[in-house]
Amino acid sequence: RQYLELRYRLIPYLYTAVHESVTTGMPIIRSLWLHHDEPEAVKQGDQYLFGPHILVAPVVEKGATQRRLYLPKGQWIDFWTGETVEGGREIERAVDLATTPLYVRAGAVVPLGPVKQHTGEKSDEPITLLVHPGADGTGDLYEDDGDSFDYRQGAYTRFAFSWTDKTRTLRVRQSHGPAGPRSFAVRIAGEDKTLQLELQNGEATLRV
Repeated sequence: RQYLELRYRLIPYLYTAVHESVTTGMPIIRSLWLHHDEPEAVKQGDQYLFGPHILVAPVVEKGATQRRLYLPKGQWIDFWTGETVEGGREIERAVDLATTPLYVRAGAVVPLGPVKQHTGEKSDEPITLLVHPGADGTGDLYEDDGDSFDYRQGAYTRFAFSWTDKTRTLRVRQSHGPAGPRSFAVRIAGEDKTLQLELQNGEATLRV
């Protein structure tokens, strides 16, 4: 149930990655070396990137309590705990049946939706922008009607996110589609506080 709910929460991130795959050929599931030109990253055959920002280290050993994995250079945020971990090295991560190691690169802005029972379920909850501090970074969100091919005629919206770590500033800009009222919830990984961000004329800036 936990991972089914996580899958629905990740739909905005996944849908954006699918659009990237359709338009550029970039796979959704990626070898580490696609984004990290490091000898150790090239060697990893049992880890992968899910979209551009999330590193997955599957656990396939029966009864495993530890998972040894490699984090590429830079800072990474443990998705489950919010802990910041320095990369460029191997680490040991405690695991159990409920915990697959997931790490998000520092600086990434990951859009998350509400938990649903099916993709067609309507919800008034705003998209949550989960910011992973520790470095400057970006993210984006692609949306269309989910049913037709109208996106081929430009009927879609796209938002670009930019995080400046030194000033803890998030900038959101609507890069495609008619600009209208839009709100996002904003949360910093590892922190409980949730803020609201309202776009005016397709842009907004929030210091957190």
